[in-house]
Parts: sequence; C-alpha cells; structure tokens
Amino acid sequence: MTEPLTEPTTEAARRSPGSATSSLPSTPFPQDRECPYHPPAGYEPLRGEGPLSRVVLFDGRPVWAVTGHAEARRLLADPRLSTDRRHPGFPSPAERFANARQRRVALVGVDDPEHNAQRRMLIPSFSVQRINALRPRIQETVDRLLDAMERQGPPAELVSAFALPVPSMVICALLGVPYADHDFFEECSRRLLRGPGAADVDAAMDELEEYLGSLIDRKRTKPGDGLLDDLIHRDGPDGPVDREQLVAFAAILLVAGHETTANMISLGTFTLLRHPRQLAALRTGGTTTAVVVEELLRFLSIADGLQRLAVEDIEVAGTTIRRGEGVVFPTSLINRDADVFARPETLDWDRSARHHLAFGFGVHQCLGQNLARAELEIALRTLLERLPGLRLAAPAQEIPHKPGDTIQGMVELPVAW
Repeated sequence: MTEPLTEPTTEAARRSPGSATSSLPSTPFPQDRECPYHPPAGYEPLRGEGPLSRVVLFDGRPVWAVTGHAEARRLLADPRLSTDRRHPGFPSPAERFANARQRRVALVGVDDPEHNAQRRMLIPSFSVQRINALRPRIQETVDRLLDAMERQGPPAELVSAFALPVPSMVICALLGVPYADHDFFEECSRRLLRGPGAADVDAAMDELEEYLGSLIDRKRTKPGDGLLDDLIHRDGPDGPVDREQLVAFAAILLVAGHETTANMISLGTFTLLRHPRQLAALRTGGTTTAVVVEELLRFLSIADGLQRLAVEDIEVAGTTIRRGEGVVFPTSLINRDADVFARPETLDWDRSARHHLAFGFGVHQCLGQNLARAELEIALRTLLERLPGLRLAAPAQEIPHKPGDTIQGMVELPVAW
C-alpha cells in the first residue's frame, strides 16, 4: 500500500455507486440487544435491504453492513478487506476505541503476509490434538470450581464463580501466565473492551503490556511451562521472536482467550435456562453437548460486528464497495440468514450449524476455536450434570447483559439449584 486511505466524505458516501439507498443511512450500528440472545430489534430493517446495506457509526460515518451469509463468507476471505486498524478510516464501533487504532494488534489486526507468519508460529499450540490433550486439565478446572460452588451452596453468581474463571484458568495454564494475577488482567480486559472512555482503554492496554513485558523478561531467565516460554526460546521464520512481538501475542491471546468463552458460558447457560424444552432434550440424551455448542455459537453470535476496511474496490452482490470504505459484519444477522438456516430464530438441536460464522471466516478465522469448543462442551455438560436443578435466581428481565459495542454476554448471572 503506497497511498494512505482516507475516510469517504458523507457526500461521497451518498453518491457511492451500488449503494443500497440513495439517501444517507439511518440505522445506527452497533445497537444494544433488548434480549441478550436475539439481535437488536433495530437491525430488523437491514434484513429487507439485501445482503449489503448501509449503517451509520457513532460518529455519523456511513459504512457497509454485510448481512448475507454467502456474501459474508466471500468478503471475509477477500484480501482486499484489511483488518489493520491503523488504516485511516478503519471503522470503530465506539468513540473509546478511536485512539486504539494507532496500536498494532497481533493476529487480528495485521494482514498477510505478516498475519500468516504470526499464525504459523501459534497454530501448533491450538491444534485439535493439542487441545484434546488439554481436556483432562479443563475438566479438572471445571470440577474444582463446581466443588467450590456446591460447598458454598445456592444462590451463586455464575459469571464470577464459574463462567469467567474456567477460561481464565485454562488460558493462563496454556500461556504460562500466573493465575494469581487474574484480578489484574481481567480488570484490564474489562476496561479494554468496555472503557468507559478512550483514556481507560489506553491506560488498560499500557498496564497490560507493561505487566506482560515484565513477565516475559522474567521468563527469559527463569523459564516455565507455557506457550510464552516456548516462543521465547524458539526461533521464528526471521529469527528469535522479539519482545514487542511476544507482548503483542500475549495480550491478544490472554484477552481473547478468556473474554469470549466466559461470555459464551454465561450467555449459553442463560439461554438454555430460558429454553426448557431444548434443555430437557440435552439432559435426557436427545442431543449431544457438541451439537448444542455449535447451535449456541450460531444463535448467540457474541462477536457481533467484525470490522474491515476496503483497500481496493470490491464488487459483490451488484454493489461496489469503494476503496477506503468501512465494512462491518453483524454476525447476529449473518448467522440467522433464512437462506442458510431454516427457522433461524429458533434454537434447534436438529440442524447442522457448523457453517456458522461465529468464529469468523477466511485467514482470520479464530485461532482458538478448538480450545473454545472444548471449554464450552466440558463446562456446560458438567454444570448441567452436577446441578440438575439449576435455575435463574432472579427474573430474567432484571439480569443485566452487556451493551452492543462490546462482546455480548451477561454482566452477572444469579442462579440457584
């Protein structure tokens, strides 16, 4: 890329050929969900506008929203859409993330060939074989946390007692990060994703990077047993992995490795408890936990709004996405495309949901999806087996869930049994 990309002006966006409408878009993006497991009601008009339509970000900037499943797969695999947040005009879901666009984010924020080189260094640690070897450790972690919940007795707050510590403990073990520091990095992660302001996001990233840098420095002289230790003492394609790269790897893997799965466990449990017929089928052996996890991934779509920037003009579905225009992928709509999923608004164990896009698609498809599936299967199956009387301990409409400009999930989940 030799020329800088600039944000299209509002007038230019209005005249963009192939635009879904001749006037400025009126649908804001992102929006809060009224029900934590259904797309925002305000997204409903987008369903009738074809596979691509226009939405407007918090700052008034119009961007393309891709809602068609086939078009989303095509575009997510298209190298002409960049994930590099440092491009001028890269779409941001909230004002608090504006400054973060100046930071290089490993894996999810770099394009090929750099992305491919980074991914190759990490793939062995997230292979099916490696994750299967971790299953006994995940089971042990889940059992230990449920033992503690049962000793304390009902009621319990499931996010802090179970949904968050399960993936947090597992990713710490995988990376070689001391779980004793979990309060610190979980709070950094919360501020990174939810702010509330840009200063909070920046400060949280600074603090997390400083912590991880110090940890890596200690590991150079006192190595432990984890992925970070392996990377420190392993040469990459261009020689040893430098400190900056190690910190970047550690930050993205630590944050993504516990935030997404924690939200899936809490929201998945809430959703099951709100669907007693489907829950009964799982309890009585009418389906498998693996099938349930895939359908929950489709149905919940917690990473609802992947962002990209066009670095060249792209023709898709009779529409031209112009160079420099932003593109967002509301997965809550993509994963409910009626052309692909029959009765998409229904939680259905009989469907094949494996072709959902909850983990994205293309070269940036989630590196940790094998780990996430294993954690979800073990956590949900064991939770429901150990606590057959599990139920909500507060009215469903009073239980808070997260806003639309971050990963979707429950803020807290009071339960009894």
